[in-house]
Amino acid sequence: MIFLLLFITFFQIGLFGFGGGYGMLSLIQGEVVHHHHWMTTAQFTDIVAISQMTPGPIGINSATYCGYTAVHNAGYGNMMSILGSATATFALVLPSFILMILISRMFLKYMNTPAVQSVFGGLRPAVVGLLGAATLLLMTPENFSLPSVNPWQFWISCGLFVATFVGTYYVKINPIRMICYSALAGLVLLY
Repeated sequence: MIFLLLFITFFQIGLFGFGGGYGMLSLIQGEVVHHHHWMTTAQFTDIVAISQMTPGPIGINSATYCGYTAVHNAGYGNMMSILGSATATFALVLPSFILMILISRMFLKYMNTPAVQSVFGGLRPAVVGLLGAATLLLMTPENFSLPSVNPWQFWISCGLFVATFVGTYYVKINPIRMICYSALAGLVLLY
């Protein structure tokens, strides 16, 4: 039963997840954490961190890890969890694969028409909204703590957030370097 639910859930996310992997994160979190309760917010946050550090698109990496974790948390063994990984990943990629095959020829023919340009004009703000939602959904007490619970972790986390934003946006430091710097700072300052 969980495999069918995984397939349907990640197929829908793949079908409506405009804006790439970061745009899909809020959809994935809404489904796997809040709707199906396959994992906790803390587990999802860990999955996002691992997905960002491993090679490949973050949406596909997240689906792979979410599929594994969901099946594992349901009480199945490692082999069944690997099947859950494969199911979620395949389901996420399948809609894009089908749609690209079906519309690739038509898209090239009608790409410059006003109707197609209007559709893309409507999708752009939705993509920005999904990216903003992914950012806000990750700003949780599991990631930042609370000033009343652990003020040291809260202020260090906020400082790392601001430093990373400034470093990547204004100073143009490579995001991979910023991830490494933040991980090192987290190790040194928070533990």
